[in-house]
Amino acid sequence: MIILALDTAGVDCAASVYDSSRNTVLGEASDMIGKGHAEHLIGIVDRALDQAGVALSDIERIAVTIGPGSFTGIRVGVAAARGFALSLGVPAVGVTTLAIMAEAERQRSPGKAVLAAMDAKRNEIYLQAFDADGAPLDDARAATVEEAQAFAASFDGAITGSATPLLRPDATGEHANHFPISIAARLGAAADPSVGKPKPLYLRGPDAKPQAGFAIARV
Repeated sequence: MIILALDTAGVDCAASVYDSSRNTVLGEASDMIGKGHAEHLIGIVDRALDQAGVALSDIERIAVTIGPGSFTGIRVGVAAARGFALSLGVPAVGVTTLAIMAEAERQRSPGKAVLAAMDAKRNEIYLQAFDADGAPLDDARAATVEEAQAFAASFDGAITGSATPLLRPDATGEHANHFPISIAARLGAAADPSVGKPKPLYLRGPDAKPQAGFAIARV
């Protein structure tokens, strides 16, 4: 299956073409632009397709990052994914930013559970825990810094993302909400298209997903 993955949820505007049958990234393009995803996305997609040597008509599934992240960027990516899917007659699936970040960390730290944590500012953190196989242990949610710190203190595993220094003050190195777009493509290949069209994942504001409580994940 040939998958086109899109990411406009953060400062990057990125696309990847992935062949799941061969577990091979055929082409990808990414620019760190900060803003202006709507104006840049089609050009990024064209670059990824050209590198892959495939036509848009060859794409069999669209995957898109659905957040959390930039409110405007997420809407651009989801709208584009739905448009491509409709015009091509193929399914579109959403992949959360937190799941992608956790998978990237699992590749760096195999065999460990992972807590993906993004600094949401305003004394909040977006976070979600995943087991050593990448399965979610809880729902993505927004928590106060104090709540997230209490959760992290009981979490036995790796922590990744821009909120890492807030949760583990002794953390060293660079901590950013950054990941290879190819991971979004791979997770998109494994996603279930029957769950419906991808929708933005908002964890704050009137469109926020209802929270399912704040249980400690046992890992």
